[in-house]
Amino acid sequence: MSVFARLIMLGCLLFCVSSVTIAQTSDPEAAAAVTSGTAGYGDGNPVTVEMFEPAQVAISSSTVFDATTGAVVGALPGQTPVRSTKVNAGTIDGLTTLSTFHNSFAAQNGPSAGKEFRFTMMGGDPLVGKTTTIPAPIDEISLQLLNADGSVLTTVPFAFEDLFLESPNFNATNYRSGSYIQYADAVQRAQYFSRMGPNWHTVLQPTVVNRTTITVPRFVNVQLSNGTIIQARSYFIGTAPDGNTFVLMLNLLFNFFFSNEVVNQINLGNFTTNALNMTLFPNTYLFSLNVNNPNTPGGCCVLGFHTFFRDGAIPQDRWVTQYASWISPGLFGAGFQDVTALSHETSEAMNDPFLDNLTPSWQFPGEPPTAKVCQGNLEEGDPIEVLPNATIPITLKTTGKVFVYHPQIIPLIQWFEMGSSSNAIDGAFSFPDETTLPHSALPCPQ
Repeated sequence: MSVFARLIMLGCLLFCVSSVTIAQTSDPEAAAAVTSGTAGYGDGNPVTVEMFEPAQVAISSSTVFDATTGAVVGALPGQTPVRSTKVNAGTIDGLTTLSTFHNSFAAQNGPSAGKEFRFTMMGGDPLVGKTTTIPAPIDEISLQLLNADGSVLTTVPFAFEDLFLESPNFNATNYRSGSYIQYADAVQRAQYFSRMGPNWHTVLQPTVVNRTTITVPRFVNVQLSNGTIIQARSYFIGTAPDGNTFVLMLNLLFNFFFSNEVVNQINLGNFTTNALNMTLFPNTYLFSLNVNNPNTPGGCCVLGFHTFFRDGAIPQDRWVTQYASWISPGLFGAGFQDVTALSHETSEAMNDPFLDNLTPSWQFPGEPPTAKVCQGNLEEGDPIEVLPNATIPITLKTTGKVFVYHPQIIPLIQWFEMGSSSNAIDGAFSFPDETTLPHSALPCPQ
């Protein structure tokens, strides 16, 4: 199967955004897609690096993307990344990857009651109690958007470096689970608060390793399942209430850019196997193809996802990677703004780095009792993203100014256990707002 078929961006439940007012927009379709669409996160399946090479093909008027797989029709396989980027910090025989530990829980309710669920998480064993530092190389992406004739319409710069780097994802502050720690570390410590060693931490060490400008054509060719080739808009732009430009990008094209960009950074030695590798974008949200009207956006909007890239070597090499967008305020509901996507994806990557941690099938909070709106994995950000208030304000001083960030509240692993009580901090099922989830997950209705 093509790597693009395995890169799933719209596979999770999404929540409806509230109505917003956009000051002005270059494309009316962009405003309509944001105000009437949905917003959330995708889940990416493993990506095989040999499928790609730097500048695999030049995007031109003759390039055709497959509507089902996202692959470039007629493209040749890529090359193997250079071996110098393979740094092993892992504890899994047969893998060259970042530091992980293993544990398990037994479901306490529902059809899976008594069944053991094993999982792998990023970092060191909480019972040992040491600090694990994980590199977080960052590739900052700017977008150069082209007109139909190939001239430059505008450039959307990555203007959020300081705000990203000084956010709670990397900057330390105080939480119930510890003093002067990072956001994801605070969540991890809350989960293991009653069992962890006193000095147990998982610390991200961010470094900007590259600043890339991607050139985006106005249109792309897409081959439908019946062989018909249509021309589709590849992006739409609008202006957020804060004056920043936002970009809606066709996910088929984004898949291509993202995958080749990650492999470029692997080959340059910037993304490494011992790291949580990050591609950060300025107000860039993904939409699906609208087959019936390809000049308007389909389903919108994906704000981030995490995945891992792997090669065919033995031991197998794995680069854990994520995409997250800055989010200007006023575009989406549930408090989604600034680093909500980055916090969501970082916690999910920490708790499910290889996308294979299964759980009992759980129902999304807020659904009617008989609604079978369910999921069965340890994607810890997903249950809360559907709630009306999904974020928590955290005020930090950044570059001499006070800034209020909005990371997403995260369910704790005890929520997925479906027990009547929690052995997490304060008996909580969510963190840092311990009131968001008052009880554990409900089993998916049978």
